[in-house]
Amino acid sequence: MEGLVSIITPTYNCGRFIAETIDSALKQSYTNWEMIIVDDCSTDNTKEVVEEYMKKDNRIKYYILEQNSGAAVSRTRAMELANGKYIAFLDSDDIWTEDKLQKQIDFMEENGYVFTCTAYEQIDEEGKSLNKVIKTKKKTNYNGVLLDCPVGNSTVMYNVEKLGKFKVPNIRKRNDDALWLQILKKEEYIYGMEDVLMRYRIRENSISSNKLQLVKYHWKLYRDIEHLSVPRSVFHICYWGLIKVLKIK
Repeated sequence: MEGLVSIITPTYNCGRFIAETIDSALKQSYTNWEMIIVDDCSTDNTKEVVEEYMKKDNRIKYYILEQNSGAAVSRTRAMELANGKYIAFLDSDDIWTEDKLQKQIDFMEENGYVFTCTAYEQIDEEGKSLNKVIKTKKKTNYNGVLLDCPVGNSTVMYNVEKLGKFKVPNIRKRNDDALWLQILKKEEYIYGMEDVLMRYRIRENSISSNKLQLVKYHWKLYRDIEHLSVPRSVFHICYWGLIKVLKIK
């Protein structure tokens, strides 16, 4: 069996969904994993749900932040606690296919890749397919992710032994894109698998579903995190807007 996989799962008020997420980890054909769930001070029943799973499987580990700090802080804390050769990201409302870990590790080992992602499909809040598959690209570099990120957070896996650990830039949204950009300053490409190995839940009224609100997070990413010039930042905002808001691509 290959090395330990540390599954990174930040959560906040996902008691309604997190059981399905944990179940998708428990059903993995690849069994050498630990699941590190870091709770950003949920006020719902997340703690009770997770604790029931912890009683049944000691691979599931649960930590609560001292104060509500955002997904970036939760994700960074989980990465700090990780012990694995690989880190794989799984948000607390998403679902993996049963062969996700095994297929992705095989893909990485057979090709010598250290940073990878996969295609995924969208589902609604009830878990029903929206009949939309988000494809990835065979390989993407820093500029490619900056221009039009093809990476689904819960599809990503990277080799910690080769790349080390990273601190997730502390912005409320788009912090996953910011993390990929950090990694791509160290590793030239993220390689994509065509296989659909994750189901991404579209939730009503989430910040990520409100494209107009996302503009300010993109601006913060470009200017404050990546330190792009104002003209270049404006270009990226406009390009993103054309693709995501007007859906011309």
